[in-house]
Amino acid sequence: MVLLVAVTGFIWLIDKIFWAPQRDKDIKEPVVVEYARSFFPIILLVLVIRSFIAEPFRIPSSSMVPTLHIGDFILVNKFSYGIRLPVIHTKILNTGEPERGDVMVFRYPKKEANKDKPDVDYIKRVVGLPGDKVGYFNKTIYINGEPVGQERRDKTAELRTISAPGSELRFEHLGEDGHMVLVEPDKRLVEGETVVPEGHYFVMGDNRDNSNDSRYWGTVPEQNLVGKAFFIWMSWDWNAGGIIWNRLGRSID
Repeated sequence: MVLLVAVTGFIWLIDKIFWAPQRDKDIKEPVVVEYARSFFPIILLVLVIRSFIAEPFRIPSSSMVPTLHIGDFILVNKFSYGIRLPVIHTKILNTGEPERGDVMVFRYPKKEANKDKPDVDYIKRVVGLPGDKVGYFNKTIYINGEPVGQERRDKTAELRTISAPGSELRFEHLGEDGHMVLVEPDKRLVEGETVVPEGHYFVMGDNRDNSNDSRYWGTVPEQNLVGKAFFIWMSWDWNAGGIIWNRLGRSID
């Protein structure tokens, strides 16, 4: 999109400075110039909105169930964690920092493992802040030695169809408001404890036993942050007949 803005803007500018003054008023401007002049402000506006205000994303996996489902289309607040230049991602204005419990979009930090897609976007929940000692044992998060409380809840009919047999729905008191998570009590995966480096964040998926997150590849550096997910504007599932109407318009907690 940045390239489109540059190309259309360049054509429009060259025509305005050099070609238009020499063109007879009765001669119609070239088609390429007409298109460039018409599309440049539209593309520029879209670029500004996507780069600095809000950007749409589609959820491709089940790692954030029950909060986000496959096929959810979400909006991400691009200025929650600082205003950044497109492409180079340099922060030019500090507008805030991630808080514990935020659902955050970021660029996958292990580029060497994704050589074909060095800027793959991931979405997870912020668990550990810079300086925190984060532990995960027996399906429970520990922050600086203190366990994060959980309460078991009943699954909805929708969750029963998309979650693993034997999994449990729990309300986890992480962050200011808390949120739902899915765990599989009999499934044993990686456990351990780590201290989050300065300028980094420890993230986990809400579908705890089906998430590729900081437990496996480490923390997310601040320069990889994209924004905070805040709204589901569309949800689509071919197997369920198309639009999932009851998920539209939900805020992301």
